[in-house]
Amino acid sequence: MTRILAGALLAAASLGTVALPRHAPVPGGIAVVDLGPAGDIVPTARWGDQPIAVVGADGHWFALVGIPLDSLPGDFEIGVFFGSTVATKRIAVAIKNYPEQRLTIKDKRKVEPNQEDLARIEREQKVTEAIKRQFSATAPATDFVLPAKGRLSSRFGLRRFFNGLPRNPHAGLDVAVGAGAPVTAPADGVVANVGNYFFNGNTVFIDHGQGLITAYMHLSRTAVRAGQAVKKGQAIGAVGATGRVTGPHLHWAVILNDTPVDPELFLSGR
Repeated sequence: MTRILAGALLAAASLGTVALPRHAPVPGGIAVVDLGPAGDIVPTARWGDQPIAVVGADGHWFALVGIPLDSLPGDFEIGVFFGSTVATKRIAVAIKNYPEQRLTIKDKRKVEPNQEDLARIEREQKVTEAIKRQFSATAPATDFVLPAKGRLSSRFGLRRFFNGLPRNPHAGLDVAVGAGAPVTAPADGVVANVGNYFFNGNTVFIDHGQGLITAYMHLSRTAVRAGQAVKKGQAIGAVGATGRVTGPHLHWAVILNDTPVDPELFLSGR
């Protein structure tokens, strides 16, 4: 009850002018769903068993729904709960085709891991999957800034081939910047995890609230610890080339309701 009340108070406090992410109901995008004018009851929303972030902006409630990259075009519904009143909202997912990207990785084990590597990868996936499923009561800040100053290189959603072999799509945004450049938090949050991972290298995860998680990968060093509160613009580490990389850069990932989404949707003016 305390967590629910805290979430309601935090959400109610954010009913002013808030920078919402851009509405892009496509695979890998975000559906920003207007739930109606704000009243005395703070709504909650679910997509199947998955809780959905609800934020207040301009006197209305909005659900922020991350759409999986493998979604097919068509309609789906989310459930909206105003106390004992239940409603549904329909979302139409449009087609989006992502281009290919072909990269050459010198460390062949990062493309074709051995059995020992595979065991490590499996252990690490259990950790990262649990982080991505976190859903706290805190109302998230969605007015992000770019966490590193540099050119945006590899965009989100690219269909990737490493050394000619098909691999998972690019589930983040790469910022081309030299090793040692500072990496900062794009918004307030709490550090959910700091670790070294086979593919991701040195990584920091930040929980911004209500299933909005961000990750910063391939770092040369980290400057925060798990459980630490961070403010927008605070240093959390430095750019590096750890994990599976072709060179120094920042890989920035944004997860919404356990779904990787395009980080650029949270950046104003893009």
